[in-house]
Amino acid sequence: SLANDPPLILADEPTGSLDSKSSEQVFAILENLVREGGKTVVAVTHDLDMAARMDRRIHIVDGKIG
Repeated sequence: SLANDPPLILADEPTGSLDSKSSEQVFAILENLVREGGKTVVAVTHDLDMAARMDRRIHIVDGKIG
């Protein structure tokens, strides 16, 4: 929950089941939390477009960091 104002937000597939418009809204919220709120967001995603927009990416392939 964001109500407790956590410094770290873990997001597991935050746009997984969303249409493109809703996905963009979620990404904008997460980005705003980082840029304006000083939060750290760790997001796990299969959405390569979303991953490409992150400041840092760690790729895991077959259980190994690649």
